[in-house]
Amino acid sequence: MPPAPGQPGAVGEAEADAEAEAEGAASWRALDTLVHLVVTEPGCLPEARRLLEADLAAVDLACSRFRADSEICALRASAGQQVSPLLAEAIAVALRAAELTDGDVDPTVGAAMSAVGYDRDFEQIQRADPTGSMVTVRTVPGWRQVRLEGRILTMPEGIQLDLGATAKAWAADRSAARIAQQVGCGVLVGLGGDIAVAGPAPEGGWRIRVQDVTGSPGDPPDGPYALVAIRDGGLATSSTAARRWQRGGDVLHHILDPRTGLPAEPVWRTVSVAAGTCADANAASTAAVIRGRAALGWLAKLGLPSRLVDATGVVFTVAGWPEDTRAPEDARAPEDARSPEDARAPEDAQGPSAQSELSQN
Repeated sequence: MPPAPGQPGAVGEAEADAEAEAEGAASWRALDTLVHLVVTEPGCLPEARRLLEADLAAVDLACSRFRADSEICALRASAGQQVSPLLAEAIAVALRAAELTDGDVDPTVGAAMSAVGYDRDFEQIQRADPTGSMVTVRTVPGWRQVRLEGRILTMPEGIQLDLGATAKAWAADRSAARIAQQVGCGVLVGLGGDIAVAGPAPEGGWRIRVQDVTGSPGDPPDGPYALVAIRDGGLATSSTAARRWQRGGDVLHHILDPRTGLPAEPVWRTVSVAAGTCADANAASTAAVIRGRAALGWLAKLGLPSRLVDATGVVFTVAGWPEDTRAPEDARAPEDARSPEDARAPEDAQGPSAQSELSQN
């Protein structure tokens, strides 16, 4: 596949776009992240893209904490308010993730997120503000105070929901399944570090290169990486290095520990997990960042193939994740699942099974 539009080596954005579409792949930005769509039949790409763009626009309008006109921003304390089917599904996924991770992934961190400075799209955040005020710590109310019965949502005063830890992964699952069903081909949807696949897989599976060094998706890999292949389910990478900013004397990132209301200790630079759905993979990778070293045993017990890179660059793998290797200088892949947020496309490789699911034990 040719380099992505605008990347080094591209012959011009218009020409690169045309070549990419001929190969059955397209990339653009939505939900404050890079969107990557790949289909097994190039002729299906225009309709698949139309469906995905419509899905992501609807998710943004329902779930964005940064849009004044979004449905989630209009929520109020109530003994019972009806929400749209789409927002109800998104909240249900977030509450399930909270339950399965013992509260590590908690959708009631919205006010705490704003307090540490993540109160707008990341591209609008001032990355370095050494003279800024000290970080204000906000108590996280806790997910158990939120109840959802069908489409009826109940929550007390003071709760600001933030679905950022689960919504993109759920959206990737939802759109991949919808596109595969309606268009009738295999599909990969990548939203930042969250990748979901559905429908018939290419021969050898969907090939994905995972590494902890962020960068342009068209660049050759930098440092150790893992080549994996999945046929169904999803793969997610959570990072304490991809979205960082400075406020006062504090260096912050976007994964909060609900128990402290502050960014989790950066024991892990990245955590990548394969699971039966991208939503489950993302819940596990996010919780692993928060759990620190205890995540190794937790992920192994769950049987979720995982790759964890600590702050010094040492790589740990559990539950059958393949050993890392180094890429050749010209590494590229037809099924390009790369993104600047850690999930990248590989050469041929057999990797972890995506059959495992996050469940209560």
